[in-house]
Amino acid sequence: MEMMSKVCKTDEMNFERLAARVFVVAGGLFWVAAVFGMDFGYRDAGVFGAAQSALVPLVVTAVALGVGWFYENLAAALLLAGVVAGVAWGVIAGWEAGVWWVMAGVLIGPMAISALLFFLAARMQRICELNPE
Repeated sequence: MEMMSKVCKTDEMNFERLAARVFVVAGGLFWVAAVFGMDFGYRDAGVFGAAQSALVPLVVTAVALGVGWFYENLAAALLLAGVVAGVAWGVIAGWEAGVWWVMAGVLIGPMAISALLFFLAARMQRICELNPE
């Protein structure tokens, strides 16, 4: 298996970048919809109030995507920091098992996978710069 080989594979690198970006965008869209739906459906905030609350995950997603587009290692580090923050949030808030499963599936897991993909794409970029076969 050539998972950590030092051979330039541009197709693999491009797939890792695309997949990381898709994870970030899909996660962001989920959280925008979740926050909007929560405020609009359960808190009766109205359309504009719910949209204003949904701007927070939208801005965070846009920043993560923008950083990841140009600085993949930084994006990986920030996403891993988000994973640590998510786990700390769960420990501090005392989540029950069901909440842990949901948050692992919609927040912690996708951020960890995106971070790994950004890191692997950045690593392959360095390999391709050193060995441009």
